[in-house]
Amino acid sequence: MNVASPCNVLMLYPLFTAESFWSFGESCKLMGVRRPAAPLGLITVAAMLPKDWTVRLIDCNTQPFGDDDLAWADVVFTGGMLPQQADTLRLIDMCRAAGKPVVVGGPDPTSSPHIYERADFEVLGEAEGVIDEFIAAWESGKRSGVFTAPKFQADVTTTPVPRFDLLKFEDYLYLGVQYSRGCPFTCEFCDIIELYGRVPRTKTTEQMFVELETLYNMGYRGHLDFVDDNFIGNKKSLRQFLPKLAEWQRAHGYPFELSTEASVNLADDPELLDLMGAANFFAIFVGIESPDPATLVAMRKKQNTRRNIAESIHKIYGAGMLVTAGFIVGFDSEKVAMADAMVDFIEEAAIPVAMVGLLYALPNTQLTRRLAKEGRLHADHDLASTTGGDQCTGGINFDPVRPLRDILMDYKTVLERVYSPAAYAGRIDKLMMLLDRSRQRHELAEGDIRARVGAMETVHRVVTAIPNGRPLWQTFMNCAKRDTSSARIAVQMIAAYAHLGPFSRKVIDAIDARLAALDDETVIPAPPIDATAVRYLA
Repeated sequence: MNVASPCNVLMLYPLFTAESFWSFGESCKLMGVRRPAAPLGLITVAAMLPKDWTVRLIDCNTQPFGDDDLAWADVVFTGGMLPQQADTLRLIDMCRAAGKPVVVGGPDPTSSPHIYERADFEVLGEAEGVIDEFIAAWESGKRSGVFTAPKFQADVTTTPVPRFDLLKFEDYLYLGVQYSRGCPFTCEFCDIIELYGRVPRTKTTEQMFVELETLYNMGYRGHLDFVDDNFIGNKKSLRQFLPKLAEWQRAHGYPFELSTEASVNLADDPELLDLMGAANFFAIFVGIESPDPATLVAMRKKQNTRRNIAESIHKIYGAGMLVTAGFIVGFDSEKVAMADAMVDFIEEAAIPVAMVGLLYALPNTQLTRRLAKEGRLHADHDLASTTGGDQCTGGINFDPVRPLRDILMDYKTVLERVYSPAAYAGRIDKLMMLLDRSRQRHELAEGDIRARVGAMETVHRVVTAIPNGRPLWQTFMNCAKRDTSSARIAVQMIAAYAHLGPFSRKVIDAIDARLAALDDETVIPAPPIDATAVRYLA
């Protein structure tokens, strides 16, 4: 065989752990899709391969693959994130058994390469900085090796347009694009700065419009997520990009409704809020983590201190963008019971979708290194769960300072109170009173997959499937009386509850099992957090 001949590449996107906060299985069923998000990383790598190589993509979360697919392939590419670890290892073994060379890469192999040593090739770090080295080795006849990119040096202005043509758009609730990589902050528990650095690198405006035009010309309409680690990490570039993005959206009839992830200091910048609203952003994920100022300082998330976080969230609502948020229980500095304070904050901020997890020491983070130095890190800390749930709901993978029973009880209490149907419906109702949608386009673009399911039909299906779900119906009616735009957002939140409600109860059951397995220990009730500190986080 001529080793430099064209190559058949089979890209396999591994299964996520069966159920997690992020899977939204029941919600996807309501909307007639298979998964929330498409595999942007693999289709970006596909675009970097030689033009005469033939690429097939199979998302194992949406479709099966068989012996014929493996027989066709000369080489298999796979890899992904920590919740995909178990299936990535399964795929590696399957490919090796079939005699097919397998290449593994992505965030988890980069952070824990030792776990993936049985792959033939490991391509670690950002693909732009190392893929040419791998291609040259493959074409020279090498059939194994480790290729590691220089850290934080990939020039994203050279990143090609992802191979969107490899996707089946109808399988996904939304697609993704990437504008920047990296985050300027230093949160101890986060692996983003370890993978991509603290100096956010951005694509050019022209580059982004080529990607948007590609999707537009392919007929895609609907929810488009900017998958950036912190969308506002490079504000200087963003201020140049957003006005042109808004202009592009207007000129094309607002084909995309946009979302992203950003730090809460977005609320400090009225200009950015206005620009994002004008560009038709409708949702922001924000990492809040804790209502306790001492805990925020200890985890090095100082950008969340010196502010009233609830008021900051309300400012984002005032710009027409709903907020979903992440919260974590289990930090060393939690010297008191956190449940009441966390629930009160989530209610005050009016955040319906609050992703609450147990602290998990991710591989290759400041937190993991500190815990290892202190002798508190569990030996299997970097092995992902294979039994359901995600790495957060399956935490804690270290010896905590607080009694584990106290942490688990706090976590259980938060989930029970936050995800009761009445509490969830109440937060939607409050959110819709705070959300000012005057900047955004109210109607969905023609062809948006979310328009296929009627609002009343969706709410009815959720309410009838959820015990005590009547408050969700009342909330929908309240929103419908106000205006159609807020009613549509409310329906999306209610559809999310089709997953979040049942899943939270499964997590509670799992926590009960962990509690039952613990030896009895004396639980000393802790005093409540000072109300002023919780309210103002100053």
